[in-house]
Amino acid sequence: MKPTHPAPVATPDPSRRRFLRHLVVGGAAFAFLPRAWAALPKARITKVNIYRPPNLNLIFNQSSMIVTIETDQPGLVGVGEGGAVDTLTQCAERLVGKNPFDIERCWQDMYRAWFYPPGREKIHALGALDLALWDLKGKALGVPVYDLLGGMNRTYLESYSSGAGTGQLLQEQARAAMEAGYRAFRMDAASMDRIGRRGAPAPETDAGPLPGPIYDTHERVRQVAQDCKDLREGVGPNGDWLIDLHQRFDFPDGLRICKLIEQYEPYLVEDPVRTDQFNEDIPKLRELTTVPLAAGEEWGQRSDFNKLVENHSLDYVRCTLPNVGGITELVKIAALCETHAIGMVPHFTGAVSTAALVHALGPYSGPVLCEIGTNQRLPSHLSEGLDFHKGKIWPNPRPGLGVTLNMERLTLLAAITDPGQARAIYFRADGSQTNW
Repeated sequence: MKPTHPAPVATPDPSRRRFLRHLVVGGAAFAFLPRAWAALPKARITKVNIYRPPNLNLIFNQSSMIVTIETDQPGLVGVGEGGAVDTLTQCAERLVGKNPFDIERCWQDMYRAWFYPPGREKIHALGALDLALWDLKGKALGVPVYDLLGGMNRTYLESYSSGAGTGQLLQEQARAAMEAGYRAFRMDAASMDRIGRRGAPAPETDAGPLPGPIYDTHERVRQVAQDCKDLREGVGPNGDWLIDLHQRFDFPDGLRICKLIEQYEPYLVEDPVRTDQFNEDIPKLRELTTVPLAAGEEWGQRSDFNKLVENHSLDYVRCTLPNVGGITELVKIAALCETHAIGMVPHFTGAVSTAALVHALGPYSGPVLCEIGTNQRLPSHLSEGLDFHKGKIWPNPRPGLGVTLNMERLTLLAAITDPGQARAIYFRADGSQTNW
Protein backbone atom coordinates (compact mmCIF):
# COMPACT_ATOMS: atom_id res chain seq x y z
CA MET A 1 0.00 0.00 0.00
CA LYS A 2 1.42 3.34 -1.06
CA PRO A 3 2.02 5.84 1.75
CA THR A 4 -0.36 8.78 1.83
CA HIS A 5 0.85 12.34 1.95
CA PRO A 6 -1.04 15.50 2.74
CA ALA A 7 -2.11 17.50 -0.31
CA PRO A 8 0.36 20.24 -1.14
CA VAL A 9 -0.60 23.70 0.02
CA ALA A 10 -0.48 26.30 -2.73
CA THR A 11 1.93 29.13 -2.00
CA PRO A 12 0.42 32.53 -2.76
CA ASP A 13 2.02 34.22 -5.71
CA PRO A 14 3.26 37.64 -4.57
CA SER A 15 2.92 39.10 -8.05
CA ARG A 16 -0.70 37.93 -8.25
CA ARG A 17 -1.41 39.45 -4.84
CA ARG A 18 0.02 42.76 -6.03
CA PHE A 19 -2.08 42.58 -9.20
CA LEU A 20 -5.31 41.94 -7.28
CA ARG A 21 -4.46 44.70 -4.82
CA HIS A 22 -4.04 47.04 -7.76
CA LEU A 23 -7.51 46.09 -9.02
CA VAL A 24 -9.06 46.73 -5.63
CA VAL A 25 -7.39 49.97 -4.60
CA GLY A 26 -5.88 51.24 -7.79
CA GLY A 27 -7.33 51.76 -11.26
CA ALA A 28 -10.64 53.62 -11.42
CA ALA A 29 -12.02 51.21 -13.99
CA PHE A 30 -12.13 48.52 -11.30
CA ALA A 31 -13.14 50.70 -8.39
CA PHE A 32 -16.57 49.06 -8.18
CA LEU A 33 -15.24 45.52 -7.73
CA PRO A 34 -14.97 45.32 -3.94
CA ARG A 35 -18.43 46.82 -3.57
CA ALA A 36 -19.93 44.39 -6.08
CA TRP A 37 -18.36 41.48 -4.21
CA ALA A 38 -20.16 42.43 -1.00
CA ALA A 39 -22.84 39.93 -0.03
CA LEU A 40 -26.41 41.13 0.33
CA PRO A 41 -27.45 41.14 3.99
CA LYS A 42 -30.49 39.27 5.18
CA ALA A 43 -33.14 41.96 5.33
CA ARG A 44 -36.88 42.39 5.70
CA ILE A 45 -39.02 45.41 4.90
CA THR A 46 -40.35 46.91 8.12
CA LYS A 47 -41.97 50.17 7.08
CA VAL A 48 -42.94 52.24 4.07
CA ASN A 49 -43.26 56.01 4.51
CA ILE A 50 -45.16 58.40 2.25
CA TYR A 51 -44.10 62.06 2.26
CA ARG A 52 -45.50 65.17 0.69
CA PRO A 53 -42.74 67.38 -0.77
CA PRO A 54 -43.01 71.16 -1.01
CA ASN A 55 -45.01 72.28 -4.03
CA LEU A 56 -46.40 68.79 -4.70
CA ASN A 57 -47.20 68.35 -8.37
CA LEU A 58 -50.91 67.51 -8.36
CA ILE A 59 -50.94 66.42 -12.00
CA PHE A 60 -51.13 62.76 -11.11
CA ASN A 61 -49.07 61.21 -13.88
CA GLN A 62 -46.21 63.49 -12.85
CA SER A 63 -46.60 63.03 -9.10
CA SER A 64 -43.59 64.03 -7.03
CA MET A 65 -44.76 62.25 -3.85
CA ILE A 66 -41.76 60.80 -2.00
CA VAL A 67 -41.68 57.25 -0.60
CA THR A 68 -39.05 55.53 1.52
CA ILE A 69 -38.75 51.82 2.28
CA GLU A 70 -37.13 50.95 5.61
CA THR A 71 -35.64 47.59 6.57
CA ASP A 72 -34.50 45.81 9.71
CA GLN A 73 -30.92 46.59 8.68
CA PRO A 74 -29.89 49.86 10.37
CA GLY A 75 -29.58 52.70 7.89
CA LEU A 76 -30.67 50.64 4.87
CA VAL A 77 -33.44 52.77 3.34
CA GLY A 78 -34.59 53.10 -0.27
CA VAL A 79 -36.02 56.26 -1.87
CA GLY A 80 -38.68 56.41 -4.59
CA GLU A 81 -41.11 58.92 -6.07
CA GLY A 82 -44.64 59.02 -7.42
CA GLY A 83 -48.16 57.83 -6.74
CA ALA A 84 -50.87 58.97 -4.36
CA VAL A 85 -51.47 58.05 -0.72
CA ASP A 86 -54.27 55.53 -1.32
CA THR A 87 -52.60 53.59 -4.14
CA LEU A 88 -49.20 53.74 -2.47
CA THR A 89 -50.66 52.41 0.78
CA GLN A 90 -52.33 49.46 -0.90
CA CYS A 91 -49.14 48.48 -2.75
CA ALA A 92 -46.93 49.14 0.28
CA GLU A 93 -48.90 46.69 2.43
CA ARG A 94 -47.81 43.93 0.08
CA LEU A 95 -44.16 44.77 0.78
CA VAL A 96 -44.10 44.71 4.58
CA GLY A 97 -42.20 41.66 5.81
CA LYS A 98 -40.74 40.75 2.42
CA ASN A 99 -37.13 40.49 1.26
CA PRO A 100 -36.44 43.85 -0.44
CA PHE A 101 -33.80 42.35 -2.72
CA ASP A 102 -36.29 40.04 -4.46
CA ILE A 103 -37.41 42.95 -6.60
CA GLU A 104 -39.12 40.97 -9.34
CA ARG A 105 -41.00 38.87 -6.78
CA CYS A 106 -42.12 42.01 -4.95
CA TRP A 107 -43.19 43.62 -8.23
CA GLN A 108 -45.21 40.60 -9.32
CA ASP A 109 -46.89 40.36 -5.93
CA MET A 110 -47.95 44.02 -5.93
CA TYR A 111 -49.22 43.59 -9.48
CA ARG A 112 -51.10 40.29 -9.06
CA ALA A 113 -52.52 40.44 -5.55
CA TRP A 114 -55.83 42.08 -6.49
CA PHE A 115 -59.03 41.13 -8.28
CA TYR A 116 -58.63 43.76 -11.00
CA PRO A 117 -55.35 44.21 -12.86
CA PRO A 118 -53.80 47.50 -11.71
CA GLY A 119 -54.79 50.55 -13.72
CA ARG A 120 -52.48 53.41 -14.59
CA GLU A 121 -52.79 55.10 -11.20
CA LYS A 122 -51.82 51.98 -9.26
CA ILE A 123 -49.04 51.14 -11.74
CA HIS A 124 -47.68 54.62 -11.04
CA ALA A 125 -47.63 53.88 -7.29
CA LEU A 126 -46.13 50.44 -7.86
CA GLY A 127 -43.42 52.12 -9.94
CA ALA A 128 -42.61 54.57 -7.15
CA LEU A 129 -42.03 51.69 -4.73
CA ASP A 130 -40.04 49.80 -7.35
CA LEU A 131 -37.64 52.77 -7.61
CA ALA A 132 -37.14 52.59 -3.85
CA LEU A 133 -36.41 48.84 -4.02
CA TRP A 134 -33.73 49.37 -6.66
CA ASP A 135 -32.27 52.27 -4.68
CA LEU A 136 -32.16 50.08 -1.59
CA LYS A 137 -30.43 47.21 -3.38
CA GLY A 138 -27.80 49.48 -4.91
CA LYS A 139 -27.07 50.97 -1.50
CA ALA A 140 -26.79 47.51 0.08
CA LEU A 141 -24.12 46.60 -2.48
CA GLY A 142 -22.49 50.02 -2.54
CA VAL A 143 -22.98 50.45 -6.30
CA PRO A 144 -25.10 52.70 -8.54
CA VAL A 145 -28.18 50.97 -9.91
CA TYR A 146 -26.87 51.14 -13.47
CA ASP A 147 -24.09 48.74 -12.46
CA LEU A 148 -26.80 46.23 -11.54
CA LEU A 149 -28.33 46.57 -15.01
CA GLY A 150 -25.23 46.02 -17.14
CA GLY A 151 -23.32 49.25 -16.62
CA MET A 152 -23.42 52.52 -18.50
CA ASN A 153 -23.45 52.24 -22.29
CA ARG A 154 -23.21 55.98 -22.94
CA THR A 155 -21.28 58.92 -21.54
CA TYR A 156 -24.43 60.92 -20.76
CA LEU A 157 -28.10 61.11 -21.65
CA GLU A 158 -29.00 63.83 -24.13
CA SER A 159 -31.98 66.03 -23.33
CA TYR A 160 -34.20 68.66 -24.87
CA SER A 161 -35.77 71.82 -23.54
CA SER A 162 -39.25 73.14 -24.22
CA GLY A 163 -40.74 76.50 -25.06
CA ALA A 164 -43.73 78.20 -26.62
CA GLY A 165 -44.69 81.20 -28.65
CA THR A 166 -44.59 82.17 -32.29
CA GLY A 167 -42.29 83.86 -34.76
CA GLN A 168 -39.19 85.59 -33.43
CA LEU A 169 -39.87 84.61 -29.79
CA LEU A 170 -39.94 80.93 -30.73
CA GLN A 171 -36.78 81.26 -32.81
CA GLU A 172 -34.88 82.99 -29.99
CA GLN A 173 -35.80 80.24 -27.53
CA ALA A 174 -34.67 77.59 -29.98
CA ARG A 175 -31.31 79.28 -30.61
CA ALA A 176 -30.74 79.64 -26.87
CA ALA A 177 -31.40 75.92 -26.35
CA MET A 178 -28.87 74.97 -29.01
CA GLU A 179 -26.26 77.30 -27.49
CA ALA A 180 -26.90 75.82 -24.01
CA GLY A 181 -25.93 72.34 -25.21
CA TYR A 182 -29.34 70.72 -25.58
CA ARG A 183 -29.74 68.16 -28.33
CA ALA A 184 -33.12 69.55 -29.40
CA PHE A 185 -35.85 72.09 -28.72
CA ARG A 186 -39.50 71.15 -28.38
CA MET A 187 -42.72 73.10 -28.77
CA ASP A 188 -46.36 72.16 -28.43
CA ALA A 189 -49.15 72.43 -30.95
CA ALA A 190 -50.12 76.12 -30.84
CA SER A 191 -51.71 76.23 -27.39
CA MET A 192 -54.27 79.01 -27.20
CA ASP A 193 -53.18 80.30 -23.78
CA ARG A 194 -49.53 80.38 -24.84
CA ILE A 195 -50.13 82.76 -27.73
CA GLY A 196 -52.12 85.27 -25.73
CA ARG A 197 -55.68 84.23 -26.49
CA ARG A 198 -56.73 82.80 -23.15
CA GLY A 199 -58.97 85.33 -21.45
CA ALA A 200 -60.23 86.73 -24.76
CA PRO A 201 -64.01 87.23 -24.90
CA ALA A 202 -65.77 83.90 -25.39
CA PRO A 203 -67.85 83.63 -28.58
CA GLU A 204 -71.48 84.59 -28.08
CA THR A 205 -74.33 82.31 -29.11
CA ASP A 206 -78.12 82.43 -28.78
CA ALA A 207 -77.65 80.36 -25.61
CA GLY A 208 -75.03 82.71 -24.19
CA PRO A 209 -71.20 82.70 -24.31
CA LEU A 210 -69.35 79.48 -25.04
CA PRO A 211 -66.69 78.29 -22.62
CA GLY A 212 -63.23 79.22 -23.81
CA PRO A 213 -60.65 79.24 -25.10
CA ILE A 214 -61.97 77.71 -28.30
CA TYR A 215 -59.45 75.38 -29.98
CA ASP A 216 -60.40 74.95 -33.63
CA THR A 217 -58.17 72.06 -34.69
CA HIS A 218 -58.77 72.66 -38.39
CA GLU A 219 -57.66 76.29 -38.10
CA ARG A 220 -54.78 75.40 -35.74
CA VAL A 221 -53.19 73.18 -38.39
CA ARG A 222 -52.07 76.24 -40.33
CA GLN A 223 -50.65 77.91 -37.22
CA VAL A 224 -48.76 74.74 -36.29
CA ALA A 225 -47.24 74.57 -39.77
CA GLN A 226 -46.05 78.18 -39.55
CA ASP A 227 -44.62 77.62 -36.06
CA CYS A 228 -42.68 74.60 -37.32
CA LYS A 229 -41.21 76.65 -40.15
CA ASP A 230 -40.10 79.29 -37.64
CA LEU A 231 -38.68 76.67 -35.33
CA ARG A 232 -36.59 75.08 -38.07
CA GLU A 233 -35.04 78.47 -38.75
CA GLY A 234 -34.42 78.91 -35.03
CA VAL A 235 -32.48 75.67 -34.48
CA GLY A 236 -30.62 76.09 -37.75
CA PRO A 237 -30.03 73.59 -40.56
CA ASN A 238 -28.17 71.17 -38.28
CA GLY A 239 -30.32 71.55 -35.16
CA ASP A 240 -33.06 69.23 -33.97
CA TRP A 241 -36.59 70.11 -32.96
CA LEU A 242 -39.70 68.26 -31.78
CA ILE A 243 -43.40 68.98 -31.63
CA ASP A 244 -46.05 67.57 -29.32
CA LEU A 245 -49.55 67.52 -30.82
CA HIS A 246 -50.91 66.64 -27.35
CA GLN A 247 -53.59 64.29 -28.73
CA ARG A 248 -55.61 67.33 -29.72
CA PHE A 249 -56.16 66.22 -33.28
CA ASP A 250 -58.24 63.50 -34.85
CA PHE A 251 -56.66 61.51 -37.65
CA PRO A 252 -57.45 63.83 -40.63
CA ASP A 253 -55.95 66.95 -39.02
CA GLY A 254 -53.09 65.00 -37.46
CA LEU A 255 -52.22 63.74 -40.93
CA ARG A 256 -52.47 67.24 -42.42
CA ILE A 257 -49.95 68.54 -39.90
CA CYS A 258 -47.53 65.69 -40.47
CA LYS A 259 -47.62 66.19 -44.23
CA LEU A 260 -47.23 69.97 -44.01
CA ILE A 261 -44.15 69.81 -41.74
CA GLU A 262 -42.24 66.98 -43.42
CA GLN A 263 -40.09 69.54 -45.25
CA TYR A 264 -38.87 70.96 -41.91
CA GLU A 265 -37.50 67.57 -40.78
CA PRO A 266 -38.68 67.21 -37.16
CA TYR A 267 -36.81 64.88 -34.84
CA LEU A 268 -40.23 63.47 -33.94
CA VAL A 269 -43.94 64.26 -33.81
CA GLU A 270 -45.44 63.23 -30.47
CA ASP A 271 -48.99 61.99 -29.83
CA PRO A 272 -50.26 62.88 -33.31
CA VAL A 273 -53.74 61.45 -32.60
CA ARG A 274 -55.82 60.72 -29.52
CA THR A 275 -54.60 58.04 -27.12
CA ASP A 276 -57.72 55.94 -27.47
CA GLN A 277 -57.06 55.71 -31.22
CA PHE A 278 -53.32 54.98 -31.11
CA ASN A 279 -53.54 51.33 -32.09
CA GLU A 280 -55.83 52.04 -35.02
CA ASP A 281 -54.62 55.40 -36.31
CA ILE A 282 -50.84 55.44 -35.75
CA PRO A 283 -50.24 52.44 -38.08
CA LYS A 284 -52.23 54.24 -40.80
CA LEU A 285 -50.36 57.46 -40.16
CA ARG A 286 -47.03 55.63 -40.39
CA GLU A 287 -47.89 54.61 -43.97
CA LEU A 288 -48.85 58.14 -45.04
CA THR A 289 -46.08 60.37 -43.66
CA THR A 290 -42.30 60.36 -43.38
CA VAL A 291 -42.04 62.24 -40.07
CA PRO A 292 -40.80 60.12 -37.14
CA LEU A 293 -43.66 59.31 -34.76
CA ALA A 294 -43.59 59.06 -30.96
CA ALA A 295 -46.25 58.19 -28.39
CA GLY A 296 -46.77 56.80 -24.94
CA GLU A 297 -46.29 59.31 -22.14
CA GLU A 298 -49.76 58.45 -20.81
CA TRP A 299 -49.56 54.73 -21.39
CA GLY A 300 -48.44 52.07 -18.98
CA GLN A 301 -46.69 48.84 -19.88
CA ARG A 302 -45.32 46.47 -22.48
CA SER A 303 -48.79 45.35 -23.49
CA ASP A 304 -49.67 48.92 -24.46
CA PHE A 305 -46.62 49.41 -26.69
CA ASN A 306 -46.16 45.89 -27.95
CA LYS A 307 -47.97 45.95 -31.31
CA LEU A 308 -46.93 49.46 -32.30
CA VAL A 309 -43.28 48.65 -31.55
CA GLU A 310 -43.37 45.18 -33.08
CA ASN A 311 -44.88 46.52 -36.31
CA HIS A 312 -42.51 49.54 -36.40
CA SER A 313 -45.47 51.93 -36.36
CA LEU A 314 -43.59 54.06 -33.83
CA ASP A 315 -40.09 55.42 -34.09
CA TYR A 316 -39.82 56.44 -30.43
CA VAL A 317 -41.53 55.28 -27.25
CA ARG A 318 -42.31 58.02 -24.72
CA CYS A 319 -42.78 55.90 -21.60
CA THR A 320 -41.10 57.03 -18.40
CA LEU A 321 -40.57 56.50 -14.68
CA PRO A 322 -42.36 55.74 -12.48
CA ASN A 323 -45.44 55.72 -14.72
CA VAL A 324 -44.77 52.38 -16.41
CA GLY A 325 -44.23 50.50 -13.15
CA GLY A 326 -40.70 51.48 -12.26
CA ILE A 327 -37.29 50.34 -13.42
CA THR A 328 -38.35 46.67 -13.40
CA GLU A 329 -40.88 47.31 -16.16
CA LEU A 330 -38.97 50.01 -18.04
CA VAL A 331 -35.99 47.76 -18.74
CA LYS A 332 -38.38 45.19 -20.22
CA ILE A 333 -39.90 47.83 -22.50
CA ALA A 334 -36.36 48.85 -23.42
CA ALA A 335 -35.61 45.25 -24.42
CA LEU A 336 -38.71 45.26 -26.62
CA CYS A 337 -37.60 48.53 -28.23
CA GLU A 338 -34.05 47.28 -28.69
CA THR A 339 -35.33 44.18 -30.46
CA HIS A 340 -37.09 46.38 -33.03
CA ALA A 341 -34.56 49.25 -33.22
CA ILE A 342 -36.95 51.78 -31.65
CA GLY A 343 -35.64 54.77 -29.71
CA MET A 344 -36.73 55.87 -26.24
CA VAL A 345 -37.65 59.48 -25.42
CA PRO A 346 -38.99 59.43 -21.85
CA HIS A 347 -41.42 62.07 -20.67
CA PHE A 348 -40.29 64.14 -17.68
CA THR A 349 -41.67 63.49 -14.22
CA GLY A 350 -40.22 64.33 -10.79
CA ALA A 351 -36.62 64.91 -9.78
CA VAL A 352 -36.04 61.45 -8.27
CA SER A 353 -37.64 59.67 -11.21
CA THR A 354 -35.63 61.68 -13.72
CA ALA A 355 -32.44 60.80 -11.82
CA ALA A 356 -33.52 57.14 -12.04
CA LEU A 357 -33.69 57.39 -15.85
CA VAL A 358 -29.88 57.55 -15.93
CA HIS A 359 -29.76 54.10 -14.37
CA ALA A 360 -32.60 52.53 -16.35
CA LEU A 361 -31.63 53.85 -19.80
CA GLY A 362 -27.89 54.40 -19.43
CA PRO A 363 -27.29 50.72 -20.33
CA TYR A 364 -29.72 50.83 -23.31
CA SER A 365 -28.04 50.50 -26.70
CA GLY A 366 -30.56 52.47 -28.77
CA PRO A 367 -31.21 56.22 -29.12
CA VAL A 368 -32.24 58.03 -25.92
CA LEU A 369 -33.41 61.63 -25.61
CA CYS A 370 -34.82 62.87 -22.29
CA GLU A 371 -37.31 65.61 -21.62
CA ILE A 372 -35.71 67.57 -18.80
CA GLY A 373 -38.81 69.64 -17.99
CA THR A 374 -38.45 71.39 -14.63
CA ASN A 375 -35.50 69.26 -13.52
CA GLN A 376 -32.63 71.55 -14.49
CA ARG A 377 -32.22 72.28 -10.77
CA LEU A 378 -32.70 70.17 -7.66
CA PRO A 379 -35.86 70.87 -5.66
CA SER A 380 -35.43 71.98 -2.07
CA HIS A 381 -36.21 68.51 -0.66
CA LEU A 382 -33.16 66.98 -2.38
CA SER A 383 -29.54 67.70 -1.50
CA GLU A 384 -28.24 65.23 -4.10
CA GLY A 385 -29.93 63.91 -7.19
CA LEU A 386 -29.88 64.51 -10.90
CA ASP A 387 -26.50 65.66 -12.24
CA PHE A 388 -27.53 68.00 -15.07
CA HIS A 389 -25.42 70.57 -16.88
CA LYS A 390 -24.75 71.78 -20.42
CA GLY A 391 -28.04 70.35 -21.59
CA LYS A 392 -27.12 66.78 -20.60
CA ILE A 393 -27.86 64.32 -17.79
CA TRP A 394 -24.68 62.79 -16.40
CA PRO A 395 -24.23 59.56 -14.42
CA ASN A 396 -22.56 59.60 -11.03
CA PRO A 397 -20.98 56.86 -8.90
CA ARG A 398 -23.18 57.34 -5.82
CA PRO A 399 -24.82 54.11 -4.58
CA GLY A 400 -28.41 53.32 -5.46
CA LEU A 401 -30.16 56.05 -7.40
CA GLY A 402 -27.69 58.62 -6.08
CA VAL A 403 -30.44 60.64 -4.39
CA THR A 404 -30.29 62.18 -0.90
CA LEU A 405 -33.37 63.64 0.81
CA ASN A 406 -33.62 66.78 2.91
CA MET A 407 -36.03 65.23 5.41
CA GLU A 408 -36.84 68.54 7.10
CA ARG A 409 -38.49 69.67 3.85
CA LEU A 410 -40.85 66.69 3.74
CA THR A 411 -44.20 66.18 5.47
CA LEU A 412 -45.02 62.63 6.58
CA LEU A 413 -48.48 61.61 5.34
CA ALA A 414 -48.53 57.88 6.13
CA ALA A 415 -46.35 55.14 7.59
CA ILE A 416 -47.25 51.56 6.65
CA THR A 417 -45.99 48.86 9.02
CA ASP A 418 -48.80 46.30 8.71
CA PRO A 419 -49.06 43.88 5.78
CA GLY A 420 -52.80 44.41 5.70
CA GLN A 421 -55.47 41.85 5.02
CA ALA A 422 -54.19 38.48 3.87
CA ARG A 423 -54.89 37.72 0.22
CA ALA A 424 -54.85 34.46 -1.68
CA ILE A 425 -51.81 34.31 -3.96
CA TYR A 426 -51.33 31.29 -6.21
CA PHE A 427 -47.99 29.92 -7.30
CA ARG A 428 -46.75 27.62 -10.00
CA ALA A 429 -45.00 24.41 -9.05
CA ASP A 430 -41.62 26.14 -9.26
CA GLY A 431 -42.63 28.87 -6.81
CA SER A 432 -43.25 31.71 -9.29
CA GLN A 433 -46.44 33.72 -8.93
CA THR A 434 -49.55 33.34 -10.99
CA ASN A 435 -52.90 35.08 -10.71
CA TRP A 436 -55.04 34.13 -7.72
